[in-house]
Amino acid sequence: MAHDNQDRIIALAGIYQAINCVVRIAHRGTADTEAMEPCIYSLFQVDAESVGAVYGEPGAVVNGARQIVAQLLGQPERNLELTRYVVQVMKLERSLARRPDVLARIAQGIEEAGTKQEHFALLHPSLIAHFADLYSNTLSQLSPRIIVRGDQLHLRNPDNQSRLRAMLLAAVRSAMLWRQVGGTRLQLLFKNRQILEDARHYIDANAD
Repeated sequence: MAHDNQDRIIALAGIYQAINCVVRIAHRGTADTEAMEPCIYSLFQVDAESVGAVYGEPGAVVNGARQIVAQLLGQPERNLELTRYVVQVMKLERSLARRPDVLARIAQGIEEAGTKQEHFALLHPSLIAHFADLYSNTLSQLSPRIIVRGDQLHLRNPDNQSRLRAMLLAAVRSAMLWRQVGGTRLQLLFKNRQILEDARHYIDANAD
């Protein structure tokens, strides 16, 4: 199946949305439910009919697309910390791609989470804790190990720790999707104008 720029921008926005949640949780102790839910939803999607369907409703990753625009335009809300995490997630996904054994463990863990999803909402603490444990037992053992920095008051909170790990797992899932639809890090370096145009188009197409 051929993929276009819009598929790639949706997957890239998925990465940015999950990482923006990481940054907000680390520094503020909270993140928007509407931003987090599509990220967790994406973890359950194996045979989605389209790239957009991976995240649920149309426009589900507009938050992430807005982050892309802010980063590329150097707007006041630009966050270099966010970009650093995105790059690390992409590197971590490449490490994961070379470890089919770890991929299999993640797939099994997600399948087990599917039974919980039948009884809990997407952001239920039990489900988030499951994904956090899955991240700790798999991806956190690969290189590069992502160290999240922020307000220690929030970072020491066990619930926040679980949310952070679950969001990092979702970010890696989106990074895998981005690569599968033809995304490369070279595009981020040399096709900024196209990425900016695609992100704006996605935002405009899903405006309220």
